[in-house]
Amino acid sequence: METVINTVLSEMQGLLDPHQLKHLTITLRQALGPKQTEPGQDLLALFLTAKEVEGCSSKTIAYYEATLRHMNTALAKPYTQVESDNLRRYLNDYEVKRGSSKVTIDNIRRIMSSFFSWLEDEDYIVKSPVRRIRRVKTAQVTKEVLSDEELEVLRDACESKRDLAIVDLLASTGMRIGELVRLDRKDVNLHERECLVMGKGNKQRPVYFDARAKLHLTEYLSSRADKSPALFVALDSSARRITVGSIELRLRDLGRSAGINRVHPHKFRRTLATHAIDKGMPIEQVQKLLGHAKIDTTMYYAMVNQSNVKASHRKYLE
Repeated sequence: METVINTVLSEMQGLLDPHQLKHLTITLRQALGPKQTEPGQDLLALFLTAKEVEGCSSKTIAYYEATLRHMNTALAKPYTQVESDNLRRYLNDYEVKRGSSKVTIDNIRRIMSSFFSWLEDEDYIVKSPVRRIRRVKTAQVTKEVLSDEELEVLRDACESKRDLAIVDLLASTGMRIGELVRLDRKDVNLHERECLVMGKGNKQRPVYFDARAKLHLTEYLSSRADKSPALFVALDSSARRITVGSIELRLRDLGRSAGINRVHPHKFRRTLATHAIDKGMPIEQVQKLLGHAKIDTTMYYAMVNQSNVKASHRKYLE
């Protein structure tokens, strides 16, 4: 913005006298310069409100707030006076003191970028200091997925109809764990083998399950005598809606009893994405299935089988 102001002044210098030029300078700076914050105005609170209006979940907003408040405490200066070097030193100190991974540091950088870009868009600052901080390079680590044999062993380890239905639904739909716990009975169409989930940003999308999941889900629902609208409830007589924590704990226990390392809900999601791409499903359709806003996220989830890459090379390039 300062460049624009100087350009205008340079063009008008030969047409205006010094008094007029000074008046024009003041007017341009008032009109185009950063918005002045009012005493006691909490810019972070305004930013978080904007994110809430955009549809961000309460969990995401809490993460944004904790990250930015920690940054502000460490820098000990107003948001509008933060410079690029301040943020670089903060990120470096954070990584060294906490031994954080590059992924964590880049996540913090992205949150800072979102916040300072909002300050820029709202005219509280002229330019975001994060613009000069490049994306942190992270190592590409191949994450584990569940094999067909491991899925069968997990099914055999289930001691209740509920757990078996949960494993099948996660394996065949790839839905997020938060989406699963929010499901009600009315959201499921057993005849069409599909259900409507509420994803990130309060966006609804249909997901689809296979015949085995339909069979085990039907058996589970038929075994229940409660009137709870929730699709999955606790195994005791309370009929309380199941929680994310209880599912994570149950899957971890199932993994231990089945002799499978690191069994967690997200592993089912990554497994579905990987198997779908390996079997030839277009990446755009996998993106729709998983409810990703960006296709890059889908590619991050799905680890393509190297043997398939080799087969494709022989098919198309030899």
